[in-house]
Amino acid sequence: MLKIFKIIAILEGISYLVLFSNMLFIKPTNFDLYKTLLFPIGMAHGLLFVGYIILALMLKFEDNWGMKKLGLVCAASVVPFGTFYMEKKYLRNV
Repeated sequence: MLKIFKIIAILEGISYLVLFSNMLFIKPTNFDLYKTLLFPIGMAHGLLFVGYIILALMLKFEDNWGMKKLGLVCAASVVPFGTFYMEKKYLRNV
Protein backbone atom coordinates (compact mmCIF):
# COMPACT_ATOMS: atom_id res chain seq x y z
CA MET A 1 0.00 0.00 0.00
CA LEU A 2 2.94 2.34 0.63
CA LYS A 3 4.01 2.11 -3.01
CA ILE A 4 0.52 3.15 -4.15
CA PHE A 5 0.58 6.01 -1.64
CA LYS A 6 3.92 7.24 -2.98
CA ILE A 7 2.57 7.21 -6.54
CA ILE A 8 -0.58 9.08 -5.50
CA ALA A 9 1.55 11.59 -3.57
CA ILE A 10 3.67 12.36 -6.64
CA LEU A 11 0.61 12.59 -8.91
CA GLU A 12 -1.21 14.82 -6.42
CA GLY A 13 1.78 17.14 -6.25
CA ILE A 14 2.02 17.31 -10.03
CA SER A 15 -1.70 18.01 -10.39
CA TYR A 16 -1.44 20.79 -7.78
CA LEU A 17 1.37 22.45 -9.71
CA VAL A 18 -0.50 22.07 -13.02
CA LEU A 19 -3.57 23.66 -11.43
CA PHE A 20 -1.48 26.61 -10.22
CA SER A 21 0.22 26.91 -13.60
CA ASN A 22 -3.15 27.04 -15.30
CA MET A 23 -4.22 29.82 -12.95
CA LEU A 24 -1.01 31.85 -13.06
CA PHE A 25 0.15 31.54 -16.65
CA ILE A 26 -2.81 30.63 -18.86
CA LYS A 27 -5.57 32.68 -17.21
CA PRO A 28 -4.00 36.10 -17.91
CA THR A 29 -3.23 35.28 -21.54
CA ASN A 30 -6.13 33.11 -22.71
CA PHE A 31 -9.22 33.10 -20.48
CA ASP A 32 -11.18 30.72 -22.74
CA LEU A 33 -8.44 28.09 -22.57
CA TYR A 34 -8.24 28.61 -18.81
CA LYS A 35 -11.97 27.90 -18.42
CA THR A 36 -11.71 24.85 -20.67
CA LEU A 37 -8.82 23.36 -18.69
CA LEU A 38 -10.05 24.27 -15.22
CA PHE A 39 -12.65 21.52 -14.78
CA PRO A 40 -10.59 18.48 -15.88
CA ILE A 41 -7.48 19.63 -14.03
CA GLY A 42 -9.47 20.56 -10.93
CA MET A 43 -11.39 17.29 -10.95
CA ALA A 44 -8.21 15.23 -11.31
CA HIS A 45 -6.53 17.16 -8.51
CA GLY A 46 -9.57 16.81 -6.26
CA LEU A 47 -9.76 13.06 -6.72
CA LEU A 48 -6.03 12.66 -6.15
CA PHE A 49 -6.22 14.84 -3.03
CA VAL A 50 -9.05 12.77 -1.55
CA GLY A 51 -7.18 9.56 -2.42
CA TYR A 52 -4.02 10.94 -0.80
CA ILE A 53 -5.81 11.74 2.46
CA ILE A 54 -7.67 8.40 2.56
CA LEU A 55 -4.47 6.44 1.89
CA ALA A 56 -2.63 8.47 4.55
CA LEU A 57 -5.31 7.56 7.09
CA MET A 58 -5.16 3.90 6.07
CA LEU A 59 -1.37 3.88 6.39
CA LYS A 60 -1.59 5.50 9.81
CA PHE A 61 -3.32 2.41 11.12
CA GLU A 62 -1.48 -0.12 8.97
CA ASP A 63 2.06 1.13 9.70
CA ASN A 64 1.32 2.56 13.18
CA TRP A 65 2.17 6.15 12.28
CA GLY A 66 2.02 8.66 15.09
CA MET A 67 -0.31 11.63 14.96
CA LYS A 68 2.64 13.94 14.27
CA LYS A 69 3.65 12.02 11.15
CA LEU A 70 0.04 11.82 9.94
CA GLY A 71 -0.40 15.55 10.52
CA LEU A 72 2.78 16.38 8.62
CA VAL A 73 1.85 14.12 5.71
CA CYS A 74 -1.64 15.62 5.49
CA ALA A 75 -0.37 19.19 5.83
CA ALA A 76 2.13 18.57 3.02
CA SER A 77 -0.76 18.07 0.61
CA VAL A 78 -1.81 21.72 0.84
CA VAL A 79 1.65 23.24 0.35
CA PRO A 80 3.10 23.46 -3.17
CA PHE A 81 5.94 20.92 -3.51
CA GLY A 82 4.96 19.56 -0.07
CA THR A 83 4.16 16.05 -1.26
CA PHE A 84 7.51 15.81 -3.05
CA TYR A 85 9.36 16.86 0.10
CA MET A 86 7.33 14.51 2.28
CA GLU A 87 7.89 11.58 -0.04
CA LYS A 88 11.63 12.20 -0.04
CA LYS A 89 12.12 12.91 3.66
CA TYR A 90 9.60 10.70 5.45
CA LEU A 91 8.57 7.95 3.06
CA ARG A 92 11.75 7.15 1.15
CA ASN A 93 13.28 5.15 4.02
CA VAL A 94 10.14 3.22 4.89
